[in-house]
Amino acid sequence: MRQRRFVSGLVALSLGLTPANAPGAPGVDQQYLPADKAGFLTARSSASTVWATVQRSGGLGEIFYPTVDAPAARGLTFVVADGHGHAWPATATSTSPTLDFRQAFRGPGWRLSASYTTDPAQNTVLVDVRVSGPVTAYVIFDPALANSRGGDAGRTEGDALTATDGGMSSALMASPGFRATSSGFAGISDGRTDLLADGRMDWHYRSSSAGSLVQTGQIGRHATLALAFGASASAALDTARGSLRAGFPRIQRAYAYGWNRYLSALKPPPSVLKTSSERRLYRMSTMVLAASEDKTHPGAFVAAPAAPWAFGQDDPSGPYHLVWSRDLYQIATGLLAAGDVSGASRALSFLFGVQQKADGSFPQNSRVDGTPVWGGLQLDEVALPIVLAYQLGRRDASTWAHVRRAADFLVNYPPAPLTPQDRWENQSGYSPGTIAASIAGLVCASTIAAANGDAAAARRYLSTADNWRARVKEWTVTTNGPYSPRPYFLRLTKDGHPDLGTTYAIGDSGPSAMDQRKVVDPSFLELVRLGVLPARDRDIVNSLSVVDRQLGVATPNGFYWHRASFDGYGEQADGSQWEYDEPPDSMVSRGRAWPLLNGERGEWALAAGDSSTAARQLAAMAAAAGPGDMLPEQVWDQAGPAPGRPTFSATPLAWTHAQFIRLAWDLQAGRVVEQPAAVAARYLPRG
Repeated sequence: MRQRRFVSGLVALSLGLTPANAPGAPGVDQQYLPADKAGFLTARSSASTVWATVQRSGGLGEIFYPTVDAPAARGLTFVVADGHGHAWPATATSTSPTLDFRQAFRGPGWRLSASYTTDPAQNTVLVDVRVSGPVTAYVIFDPALANSRGGDAGRTEGDALTATDGGMSSALMASPGFRATSSGFAGISDGRTDLLADGRMDWHYRSSSAGSLVQTGQIGRHATLALAFGASASAALDTARGSLRAGFPRIQRAYAYGWNRYLSALKPPPSVLKTSSERRLYRMSTMVLAASEDKTHPGAFVAAPAAPWAFGQDDPSGPYHLVWSRDLYQIATGLLAAGDVSGASRALSFLFGVQQKADGSFPQNSRVDGTPVWGGLQLDEVALPIVLAYQLGRRDASTWAHVRRAADFLVNYPPAPLTPQDRWENQSGYSPGTIAASIAGLVCASTIAAANGDAAAARRYLSTADNWRARVKEWTVTTNGPYSPRPYFLRLTKDGHPDLGTTYAIGDSGPSAMDQRKVVDPSFLELVRLGVLPARDRDIVNSLSVVDRQLGVATPNGFYWHRASFDGYGEQADGSQWEYDEPPDSMVSRGRAWPLLNGERGEWALAAGDSSTAARQLAAMAAAAGPGDMLPEQVWDQAGPAPGRPTFSATPLAWTHAQFIRLAWDLQAGRVVEQPAAVAARYLPRG
């Protein structure tokens, strides 16, 4: 039946007719747009529960509604056509890192500009579009309502395009109104396919059944687009009309006012940021962190508003749109450093009041309402919320009840300090980074226990922490590894015996049986940052030289590091995307360099009294920023097309932005400001 309907639609087209209903259901499922975003925006007000990302290539990517973990649109982009057989997908030539982001596009004889904002009073994204040249511009909207790319039904309603999936709807309107509209199925009967075929909009489908919907609207030389969301098509239409009545300039001013008010309540950027571009990046970093918080579930900050590589195929959307307690700790410490104490406090309240499990542990990740998604256990994700509670000075009885549950879990978990997963998600074992977090968490828990009169618990936590500190090198430092005649830290050991050649599978297309003595990463620096070992510890210093030789990447923008030996979590060797279930031993994919590791190295340098090295790390982080001042998860190494520039990894990554903020304030203070004083007092030499 579907085939007959599609054929009849083609017959109608051959006769110069456009049937009312689009043929080709359900269309082609297309994964989310590339993760290299050039902007991330949402109003500061809680009345507006819509977020939008700006694509580096141009236009908008994922648009989230009604929560920051739930895409409601795959993208909103532009096509420019001359009506004489030529059409061009509009590709951005520049993105201005302003509060609301602006993009410029250019093609043969034409120009297009787009400014983006969201309405602080309503659930609307607005775009101000201007076109010049002998061309016609079209907006291409790809909804993904209810966090699903399929199941959207669309129609033309008056001068608007509406889409519905279950109990959620969108409405796309223009002022002046659209000159032509169509709703079709992706890759079959959609407007982009139509326009790119011959440079004309030949199809004008008034409706499409549920499927992979793409909607198209023709605009004039200057138009304001309003994309609104609601529980029904009529509600979304009313919202869009309200925003258009208010007008783009007024809404843009209200949007900017909200963010300027937020920025003015923070501490001024630290004076170590010498250039205007560094200060601009700092302010953008604070806004990225603040924008990552959900407005229905306060304190739920997602890892990134992007879905890199194969994760873009996930439906519903995947892990970067989730809340991870480790990332949330990083975000909260960045907020705390910047002066947003209330934001950091909301993060802790979410961790303890929403995300923490009954046994005291934390899920590997969760939705913004606390629903666990992935089922892994990472002990640093149990320990770091305790450290955050200590840093925030939370000693009240309610906080203590949650701290006690987490600390008791760490102490009583049978394999501890062996973790089922380290911070890179794909290995179990004795990880120096995880052990550092666990030790710090227990020392901080001891302080909070003592403040609440539980001396026995305080002693128990300290006893365990002291034991783990005494043995961390026994578990993770090899004395006979191939990279140095002197001892050095490993990424982890599977068995707590670092001098044994125990093998394990790396994952992500890496070796299937690699000697653990050949696998290093920089996570041992957490032992210094958290005050467990001194910065000048001989094994720490030697391990740094090993990591520099094995993982270091020299680029025109600075010196960066891969996250671990033989890592395959990144683009494939030919630049194509990382995929699920890549064959072991194939090394078809390659993890690239991580700028957040420069922040960790800078914190080590400050702990070692080397402020000049710390300043170089801050500069390298700043140089890694992409268009719109978005900091990435990874930058290209020497095997990539643009060494030191962002890859297609998750951008912006909130952790990287938080690390940049933190290192700036560390450098200003001349010390690691988030180092727990109780841990340093117990384990580091005085003076």
